[in-house]
Amino acid sequence: MMSLTKVNLKETVKKQYFFKLKANIDAFSSLIGIQLLALLFSIGGVGSVGMGGSNINVNIKYYSADLVIGFTMIWAFVTAITITTKPYRNHDFTFVTNRLSSSLSNILFLLTASIVGSITAILAGDLLKVLAYILLDEQIYSIHAGLQELVMGIGVTIFYVFFVTSIGYFIGTLVQVSKLFIILISVLFFGTLFLEASMQKEPFLVNVFTFYTMESTLSLFIIKVIVTVAVFFSAAISILNRMEVRR
Repeated sequence: MMSLTKVNLKETVKKQYFFKLKANIDAFSSLIGIQLLALLFSIGGVGSVGMGGSNINVNIKYYSADLVIGFTMIWAFVTAITITTKPYRNHDFTFVTNRLSSSLSNILFLLTASIVGSITAILAGDLLKVLAYILLDEQIYSIHAGLQELVMGIGVTIFYVFFVTSIGYFIGTLVQVSKLFIILISVLFFGTLFLEASMQKEPFLVNVFTFYTMESTLSLFIIKVIVTVAVFFSAAISILNRMEVRR
């Protein structure tokens, strides 16, 4: 009986996952749009430095995928919140399903979205340099990274984007429980910033940001993200399991 239950859960999650890939194809369309917008904002360079003397002026512009990655994280966060809303949850009832299979298929969808978004965001960095060369007639000097660096860059970006989706999914779940969480989360976020600024203390949110972004050891970074993602998704699944089967 346990074996049959596991097979049914696996098959249900699989069917829901592929259904959500098709049903949420517009999410990937919006990903393309937001990354193109980020490229437009980055076309003038994400940073610059100038120097000069003796009738010689040098202006150096830096081109990278940083802004594209940032916009991709925003897209991932919004997408994670969106799939927790009632219209999207009601789609699951075209299947024989439960909250667990629904959440697991959502997590697989968000993981897929994170992978696709991260790969296109990293590759957008090279596209940005090509556009700058063609449209702005800029002289481009590039430090060529090997395949290992490219794969590592994509991998780290996937972890960051998936981490953001776990936060969005958890927040979206709380909002489905009560709309008051929108106010509560906003008050906690901005209240923390204001209080710590007035007390002239190093902001807690800055410390959290540093904790995840300044880790120099790749293995520790991966452990931090995996544990945090597991906590957020587990909490969201636990909350959803306590909700009515259909609201």
